[in-house]
Amino acid sequence: MEKRQVHYTELGLSNTREMFGKAMAGKYAIPAYNFNNLEQLQAIITACVETSSPVIIQVSKGARSYANETMLRYMAMGAVQVAREAGSNIPICLHLDHGDSFELCKSCIDSGFSSVMIDGSHLPFEENVALARKVVEYAHQFDVSVEAELGVLAGIEDEISAEHSTYTKPEEVEAFVKQSGVDSLAISIGTSHGAYKFPAGKPVPPLRFDILEECEKRIPGFPIVLHGASSVVQEYVSLINQYGGNLEGALGVPEEQLRQAAASAVCKINIDSDGRLAVTAKIREYFAKDPKEFDPRKYLGEARKELVKLVKHKNETVLGSAGKAD
Repeated sequence: MEKRQVHYTELGLSNTREMFGKAMAGKYAIPAYNFNNLEQLQAIITACVETSSPVIIQVSKGARSYANETMLRYMAMGAVQVAREAGSNIPICLHLDHGDSFELCKSCIDSGFSSVMIDGSHLPFEENVALARKVVEYAHQFDVSVEAELGVLAGIEDEISAEHSTYTKPEEVEAFVKQSGVDSLAISIGTSHGAYKFPAGKPVPPLRFDILEECEKRIPGFPIVLHGASSVVQEYVSLINQYGGNLEGALGVPEEQLRQAAASAVCKINIDSDGRLAVTAKIREYFAKDPKEFDPRKYLGEARKELVKLVKHKNETVLGSAGKAD
């Protein structure tokens, strides 16, 4: 059976245009939380409703395949409906994280995504521009937002893998934004993917705010995005290790640096690893304390509760997005 094209407004979703405008004016960042399953999505929506925060729920190529693209569309629609039934009108955007091809971005747009990222950061500048431009020309027909990336983040997360970071060159951002027509730009200023962002036993280097400031000067008022921005909460790392895990040396971006970034032109901050760590920590703890339990609702319920707590903390303390959907 041929799939019908679905516009994101049918699902009750928002694109990022108004979200980003308000975030830049208000000096905060929109949280972009990755999810793979029902419990993660429930936790994100619950926490954002309770903190009255706008939110971007995002999936990678791998997560979309894991959840099934049709199931995912109805999950997103259900998330919006749950928020509305709770009396909340928070804007919710469904975003593709690190799309690796025009075809994937088109498929997501056609199935109801309100925002997509095309990641051509590994390509030469002109090829990156051309790929982003192609996605923009398709997406903008349907009022879908497009994010691209300049510079390369190190680390591993899902299909994304790079051994070394390449900082964004501020002298390239103006031409890239103008030629590609994208709506937001992810830059590399020292964050990285995964739970091992920095070498263990050494001081965590500060983010390159000089690069961020120079980019901001060159594209004033343009939305900038930070990827790889989990803090790798040490409480969860310790719990995982305490109950049989092996995450020695896992380190993330200090929350005070993220707060500083959120008060600048950075208006979207991606958080994935922290959510994974919270879920894994509580499940490991639950199994260790009650090895006879086999009801997934019990241990996944505890994990969901912890993820609500984490998301509320990020919205209120780190990104400054709490209360901004009022």
